[in-house]
Amino acid sequence: MSTVTASAHREHRVTVRSLAQRKSRGEPFTMLTAYDFSFARIFDAAGIDLLLVGDSVGNVVQGVETTLPVTLDELIYHTRMVVRGARRSLVVADMPFGSYQVGPEDAVRSAIRFVKEAGAQAVKLEGGSLVAESIERIVRAQVPVMGHVGLTPQSVNAMGGYRVQGRGDEGRAQVIEDARAVQEAGAFAVVLEGIPADLGREITAELQIPTIGIGAGPACDGQVLVMHDMLGLGDSPPSFVKQYAQLGELASDAAKAFAEEVVNRKFPDAMHSYR
Repeated sequence: MSTVTASAHREHRVTVRSLAQRKSRGEPFTMLTAYDFSFARIFDAAGIDLLLVGDSVGNVVQGVETTLPVTLDELIYHTRMVVRGARRSLVVADMPFGSYQVGPEDAVRSAIRFVKEAGAQAVKLEGGSLVAESIERIVRAQVPVMGHVGLTPQSVNAMGGYRVQGRGDEGRAQVIEDARAVQEAGAFAVVLEGIPADLGREITAELQIPTIGIGAGPACDGQVLVMHDMLGLGDSPPSFVKQYAQLGELASDAAKAFAEEVVNRKFPDAMHSYR
């Protein structure tokens, strides 16, 4: 059996419709977070199917402990940069805490801003049954919505920390109920985060919409990672993360080499000076 490469799916712009077709054909797809033009362009050219402008920007770019302080204006700014770098990838913007919790009207207004001001092709909301009405209203406004159930980082205070969800009969039933609610509300896909692998498999088999796993096992229709975790740019990544590079070490080595050459007057040399 031949190995499928990401380049095999680079020809056409990714859409919510093409993702549904990928699920029906049993073809996995990929999503990474991105927060600026440069990495968006790199990931897009590499064949990544979706780029999520995550509220994780608070953790990995702003240096805050949770995603809660991130504002709508900040994410619109980052989404605008990512859209400029994405020619093929579908760009999904995270709805930050406070932009949809008040009610459906606020949710629709926030989603429309992402489309009009930043060029996002979809938005993502955390939560299941509690945000179903907001998802439905946003979809009615012609903005595609990605759901997010299981471990929802914006609920960190209510959950008492970042804890695996869906364990035990009650917890399992709640995640399944939330996933169903998201689908019934009209979401085109749902992120499953921090749940047992067998639960990820069960939900993926039941839902008609694609599932995207992050710490939810290998059976999901797609997989997503935070780019800083994937590239080795952060400290102590979650146990479900696989680091595909160690860019943090490379950057540190490069900075040390630069500093040493400057101190010893080896840089700039004649080759790197104008004449």
